[in-house]
Amino acid sequence: MSGDNRYDRFFGAELDALKQAGNYRFFADLERRRGAFPAALNRHAGGARQITVWCSNDYLGMGQHPDVLAAMHAALDAMGAGAGGTRNISGTTHAHVTLEAELADLHAKQAALVFTSGYVSNWASLGTLAARMPGCVVVSDAGNHASMIEGIRHSRADRVLWKHNDIMDLEDKLKAIPQDRPKIVAFESVYSMDGDIAPIAAICDLAERYGAMTYLDEVHAVGLYGPRGGGIAEREGLMGRIDVIQGTLGKAYGVVGGYVAGSAVMVDFLRSFASGFIFTTALPPAVAAGAAAAVRHLKISTAERAAHQARVAEVRARLDAHAIPHLANDSHIIPVMVGDPVKCRWISDQLMDRHGIYIQPINYPTVPKGTERLRITPSPVHSAEDIDHLVGALADLWSQCRLARQPLAAQ
Repeated sequence: MSGDNRYDRFFGAELDALKQAGNYRFFADLERRRGAFPAALNRHAGGARQITVWCSNDYLGMGQHPDVLAAMHAALDAMGAGAGGTRNISGTTHAHVTLEAELADLHAKQAALVFTSGYVSNWASLGTLAARMPGCVVVSDAGNHASMIEGIRHSRADRVLWKHNDIMDLEDKLKAIPQDRPKIVAFESVYSMDGDIAPIAAICDLAERYGAMTYLDEVHAVGLYGPRGGGIAEREGLMGRIDVIQGTLGKAYGVVGGYVAGSAVMVDFLRSFASGFIFTTALPPAVAAGAAAAVRHLKISTAERAAHQARVAEVRARLDAHAIPHLANDSHIIPVMVGDPVKCRWISDQLMDRHGIYIQPINYPTVPKGTERLRITPSPVHSAEDIDHLVGALADLWSQCRLARQPLAAQ
């Protein structure tokens, strides 16, 4: 240590400013209970209490599914805890090979490649593709996730932003790029904060017309949409028109990890050149086995998806009945709009402290200032009683905060 505390003073001042703006993040110490999700224990200085989680990205509760747990236990007993190295140095186990085959089949692609997280798969894949194609320009939706933005930045390729989900603006941007210049149109299917869905077919039309690759992030859609859980592109019959499909194993599939799927040569290219893949230890085989079990189950079972959609519709209707504002969208994500960082934090704290409901506030910089929100994610395992409790608590707190009651869902 240098003994110079000016660095800590700087760090502290920055944190103080974050707290004063209402944007400081507090972590809830949670302990999920096997078989009881969305119930969890919240551990704190005074002990522990039972709460209900309403903001998990384990959208279908697959992190508790018996098939997933059994596969992980079996792999742990058979292969031990860790992979033992990078994929190049002893870290490619049969569990990884099996998982990649399941993912390639899910998206009707020739091959797939698994990374340690969805963030890493975006950062490494976009960064490598854009960096190694001479003169490449990435045409990026303005609403893209930080992992995509960082991947493009890391590539040092030229980036052109197009207005979020605006097809006319996308065409204007593509027209301005020489036809023979390599291009990647990078976008998401379901955007995680507003829950809106991209016009994938129209984007594919333009990409094909102007000679661009398509790179589609489906992290908030895989497992949830399509006959086998392949995402929005599968639901709309468009997977064959997408060059690179990127997804996660840490949301609807309930485990952890990220992946890309596409042509065999493109996947081999990333395997051979992506530093974010080459130089990191592989996922533990038990994790890969659990993810494969989740993917396999959701390919054939539609019960979870149907129940999930019913719960989402029920929560939306109940919020409308109390005129609690939430953004209209066609996805499973329900952004309840507060519009003030301090009130958003206060409502979140009150939900936890008084009602045993955990919903993390979403403030700047995750969303623009003035659009602070509670991001609610119903699941098939939330009960009717859970919904009653949630809506009643929100209605009470809305009155206490004197927040506007205007159902944005109707706009």
